[in-house]
Amino acid sequence: MKGSEHLLTKENQNGIKMKSLLLDRNLALEAVRVTEIAAIASSFHMGRGNEKAADQSAVNAMRDFLNDLDINGKVVIGEGERDKAPMLYIGEMVGKGGINVDIALDPLEGTTITAHGGENALSVLAIGEEGSFLHAPDIYMQKVAYGYKYQDLEININDEPKKIINDFSKYSGIRQENIVVCVLDRIRHKKLISEIRATGARIKLIPDGDVSAVIATSIEDSGIDIYMGIGGSPEGVLAAAALRCLGGKIYTKLIYDSDESFKRAKNMGVLDKDKIYETNDLASGDVMFSATGVTDGTLLKGVRIKNDMAHTESVVMRSQTNTVRHIKAKHNLNIKKYRSYFK
Repeated sequence: MKGSEHLLTKENQNGIKMKSLLLDRNLALEAVRVTEIAAIASSFHMGRGNEKAADQSAVNAMRDFLNDLDINGKVVIGEGERDKAPMLYIGEMVGKGGINVDIALDPLEGTTITAHGGENALSVLAIGEEGSFLHAPDIYMQKVAYGYKYQDLEININDEPKKIINDFSKYSGIRQENIVVCVLDRIRHKKLISEIRATGARIKLIPDGDVSAVIATSIEDSGIDIYMGIGGSPEGVLAAAALRCLGGKIYTKLIYDSDESFKRAKNMGVLDKDKIYETNDLASGDVMFSATGVTDGTLLKGVRIKNDMAHTESVVMRSQTNTVRHIKAKHNLNIKKYRSYFK
C-alpha cells in the first residue's frame, strides 16, 4: 500500500503486463459518511408528505459530501440526465481530485416511502473503477434476482414466471408453495402477480424500494427468495453493485417505450436493444457499495434522532474482498456542517 493507491498487476488485451489502480479500502468508510449525511437529511421529512423536499435534502447533502472526497468522480447513475436534474446528474464530476472513479447513487431510494413514513427507504452509493457500471438511461428495466446460495442457477429472463419459479424450486429444493417472491405493488404487475400466484408461490408486495428488495434475496432470514418485476434501470445497477459484494445474481433487460428512449440508450453506449444484462454486465471490476437506512427496513434500521443526536445504521461492502461491514454511528446535529441540511 502506498498512500491511497493499491496496485494490482493484470494483463491488457494484448497480454502485456500492466498496472491498474484498485480502490483504496479507506474509500469505503468515506462512502459511509456520504450515505449517512444523506439519510439523516432526508429523515427530517419522514411522514411529512413532501417527497420533493425529502429528496432535495438528500441530494444536497450527498453532493456536498461527495465533493469533499479525494476523488475525481463521474456520476454515471444519478438523479437523471443533465436537462432533467440540476445536481448529481449523469455526467457530473464530483470530488476534490484524485483517483478516477465512476459513481452510481440514489441519495434517497424511496422518496414516497419516506414522505409517507413507510419502510425500506435507503440512501445508496456505489463507487467503482472507471467503466465499472452500465451507463443506462433512466428508463424501465425488467429484473429477476435471487440470492448467493443459488447464484450458479441460470434462468432465462424471457421465460414465463411459471418456468422461472419451477426452475428455482428444483435447484433450491424449496417447494413452490414455500417460495416468497417480492414484487413492486404496481398496476403494471397485475398479470405477473396473477401468474406467480398460479404457481402456488407466495408474494410480498412492496410500495417502493426495489434496491433493498434485491439485496434482501442474499440476506439470511429476510423472508425473500426471488425478486421479479419491472423497475428503474438505475436501481438495477445499484442492486447489481451490492450483489457483486454479497453474492447473488440478477438478470435484467431494458424496456424501451419509444424510439426516443432507445436513442437515449444508444447515446450512452447501449447498442443491442434485446440484450440481457447479468450482474457483471451491470457492475464490474472493483466496486464498493454503501447504504444507510432512512426508515426501518429488512436490511437496516432507519435514522433515530434523540436530543440532537442522530443514530444511523449502515452497511458497506467491497467486491474485491467480499467484506461486509455493519456500522452504527451517532452524529451530533449541533455541529454546523450537519445543521445546515436539516430544514
